[in-house]
Amino acid sequence: MTFNINPDFSEMEKKLKCYVDKGRVAGASEVKEQPMVAVKPDASLIKPLKRLTTFDGCFMAVDCSTRTLKRANNWGIYLMRPSWAIVKNRVVDWGFKERICTVVGDARTRSNYLTDVRIELESQMALEQLNTQKDFAYYEHKDTRSNYLLLDGGAYFGGERKFRVSLYEKCAKEGLSLLAICKNSPSLHDDKGRDFVASASALASHETWVYHPVRKADKDKALYGDIAVVKLCRDSVHVFRCDVMDYLSDQDVGELLSPLTCISEDPRCVGYPITLYLAHEFSTPSGSMLLSYVDQIEEKLAAAGLLATLRNEERSCSFADEIHGVKHAFEWEYWNDQY
Repeated sequence: MTFNINPDFSEMEKKLKCYVDKGRVAGASEVKEQPMVAVKPDASLIKPLKRLTTFDGCFMAVDCSTRTLKRANNWGIYLMRPSWAIVKNRVVDWGFKERICTVVGDARTRSNYLTDVRIELESQMALEQLNTQKDFAYYEHKDTRSNYLLLDGGAYFGGERKFRVSLYEKCAKEGLSLLAICKNSPSLHDDKGRDFVASASALASHETWVYHPVRKADKDKALYGDIAVVKLCRDSVHVFRCDVMDYLSDQDVGELLSPLTCISEDPRCVGYPITLYLAHEFSTPSGSMLLSYVDQIEEKLAAAGLLATLRNEERSCSFADEIHGVKHAFEWEYWNDQY
């Protein structure tokens, strides 16, 4: 696949030239973290999930990786790769795009900004696929809610570090089952400040189950779905936060989530929906591709007369990499738990 990333290179050159000429601009705004949720676990809210071996519906997922191409203490250049995957009856379709993102600021500012960009790219990717995948014509089903869209993260919409409200509205209008599933849920605590997912798991006695609701949807706080916790595979130890959009509240949550069990037994990611796993895998660029982008970036910076200055700044923060035998930042650096 080919992509037009020349505008990204132009933006990179513009931002870094401004940085070299004027230095870093102080006072960059920081993005607020998602609020903590503290709830006392209640065993009566745990219900069994029916295990399904087949399902006629379709599952789509989107994800986006962030890889560091070059970075110093006050700036970084990153490859963003949003991807999508569709699974129906073990048939897989997929695709991806690539963007170069340049950020000036300290590590925390860059991390917040990159998270915002990643979620925005995932929203764009999902909307594009919903509009171009023949409106799910290839995966037609008499009940549109048998078509699922799975997002990586919590069901937060509108604003910084949140999915687009337009994505929520499109799924609600078309009656798609929109779920948001987190790989990790550090914001969920029990009443004693411990990990809520682990506390709920200790109370569960079923092979597959759902705890619902941990907290009801609250759009005033940007939470567009009920927070639930699910165990999707009897042979797995992994349990996940799964947010169920509020417009699906007329359905039985057990019946709604049971189809996920038939895509959560793949040995590569046992207990985790294979569609989300594949979207994550397809978002991972190869080492040769990353090296190619590094070469292109250095050519652009050299032509702009910026490379020597910026390379000196790279060296000033790369000693930790060197003593660990790391030549390129992308070999081990990651953002928001994404390598």
